[in-house]
Amino acid sequence: MSTEAEGRVIRWGIVGCGDVTEVKSGPAFRKVRGSKLVAVMRRDGALARQYAKRHGVARWYDDVDALLGDAEVDAVYVATPVGSHAEIARKVADAGKPAYVEKPMARHAPECEDMVDTFARAGVPLFVAYYRRKLPRFTQVAALLAGGAVGKVTGVRYHYGSASHRKPTTPLPWRLDSPQSGGGLFLDLGCHALDIIDFLLGPLHEIHGMARNVASDHDVEDTVAMTFSVGEGVPGVASWNFAQQKREDGLEIAGTEGHVRLSVFGDTPIYVARGESVETIEVANPEHIQQPLVQSLVDALLGRGECPSTGETALRTSVVMDTVLSGYYGGREDRFWERAETWPGRRK
Repeated sequence: MSTEAEGRVIRWGIVGCGDVTEVKSGPAFRKVRGSKLVAVMRRDGALARQYAKRHGVARWYDDVDALLGDAEVDAVYVATPVGSHAEIARKVADAGKPAYVEKPMARHAPECEDMVDTFARAGVPLFVAYYRRKLPRFTQVAALLAGGAVGKVTGVRYHYGSASHRKPTTPLPWRLDSPQSGGGLFLDLGCHALDIIDFLLGPLHEIHGMARNVASDHDVEDTVAMTFSVGEGVPGVASWNFAQQKREDGLEIAGTEGHVRLSVFGDTPIYVARGESVETIEVANPEHIQQPLVQSLVDALLGRGECPSTGETALRTSVVMDTVLSGYYGGREDRFWERAETWPGRRK
């Protein structure tokens, strides 16, 4: 941790400089109060050097251990494919540095549990990039619900649909390659919706679900449906169809006095109905969509605030996803990605 004229500063290193770090996240580490991006790492040294030059970063590396050995790196953002999160995070913890890990946290809940335990033993914080928890549109919905805008919550419904089955799978994208991703697009996108439901309404319980591959030319699931409960037994349903023509993304929270409807992935207006009254609320997303969460974790590291997305909260979402996907993969307690031929749900 450095001390500059304006106060203490967390100096960051980034491991993995892919697309997500170009606009969504990377610039935030330079722009938020009390933060500085001092080093980046990518296995391809030429690409690491180009990224550093493009973003005005002083140092670049092509080796994780070299970045972790940099005495001027206080904390590390792990932005690699999911399959390497657990291994790299363990190294970060062993180096005694806090970590901010991309979502989903890991390939399955056992890896997440190990990460939480590792950081607890090391005595350093672990944060996860479920950044919607700090986006203004979702904090506003949380305030509406807390203020009784829909009365007592009585139901939750979510659906996501896209024509991902029409996208090329040669070469296979890493998000559809189970050793790298832990599953299909449900892991990559479904986790956001599940986490924001957890944030708005509390942990999910009574989880039941099923997954199938109905139309896609790969081994992992392309459709998922589930039921759950939140709060005091409030029922919820959610589904994901990555093999439908129509693009859909809608979360609806119903209550005794009204309902709220919004998009999880877009920034379309929030629709609030109460009795005969209907209101639309427009809340634009920031240019760097992870910036509000990055500010919160920097504040947490500096002892002046809290970050709502931790290893513990992210673990809950991974447990939910494992429960829903267990039947497809024949269990998810082991290294299931190494035994694809045994998956009951795999298309033959």
